[in-house]
Amino acid sequence: MNATQVVLATLTGFTVGALFKFVEIPIPAPPNLAGIMGIVGIFVGFQVMSELGVTIDDLFTALGL
Repeated sequence: MNATQVVLATLTGFTVGALFKFVEIPIPAPPNLAGIMGIVGIFVGFQVMSELGVTIDDLFTALGL
């Protein structure tokens, strides 16, 4: 991931959000900060587990299954 991708994604999201507001339809995203932070948490959790190399087999082993 590079800065250009992040900036372009942010600008695209802003443009689409403005368009949704302009045509007065609800956005397909959580309407508050808590919901957005939940999505960020899911992403961060996924990235951390990927970096650590944790797999579903590791989870099953830890649970004794």
